[in-house]
Amino acid sequence: MTTRGRKPKPTEIHELNGNPSRLNLEARKAKEIATPSIAPSCPSWLDAEAKREWKRIVPELTKLGIISQIDRVALTGYCAVYSRWRKAEEEISKGFIYQYEDFKTFAIKRAVKPEVRIAKDALSQIKAFCSEFGLTPSSRSRMSVPGVREEPVDEMEKALEEANARAKQVLPN
Repeated sequence: MTTRGRKPKPTEIHELNGNPSRLNLEARKAKEIATPSIAPSCPSWLDAEAKREWKRIVPELTKLGIISQIDRVALTGYCAVYSRWRKAEEEISKGFIYQYEDFKTFAIKRAVKPEVRIAKDALSQIKAFCSEFGLTPSSRSRMSVPGVREEPVDEMEKALEEANARAKQVLPN
């Protein structure tokens, strides 16, 4: 039996998005299993292209604090599919069509290369993985660093804070 509705996002993603749904993030954090933001090790069996993508993306995800050791399988899947997509695109760049001989009619026929379908399927899988890790352009546009003020600082409020700080220095408790 499957669950209904959208898959829940991790609390870290809600924080990076600025908590638009106004969830009680502290209560969510208390219920979630805490996973330290430690970069998982790259599997040795990945091909060179997948390893390059791993080395490119893991530091960025670690900086954001949205990856841990238990995400290794999902990240491995992303990198493997990314490599498959790149290889298919390289083959497609040589041409979309290939020729073959039909042995029944002895005619030369043309068909679309299978790499076109491979690239299309791999790209849809990449999109799914990217949404899991918050890597799509639309999700990045909604992200902000937690704890950073997004609205402009009010000049009056800033002046009052400075005055209070000076008063604390001059007046003893």
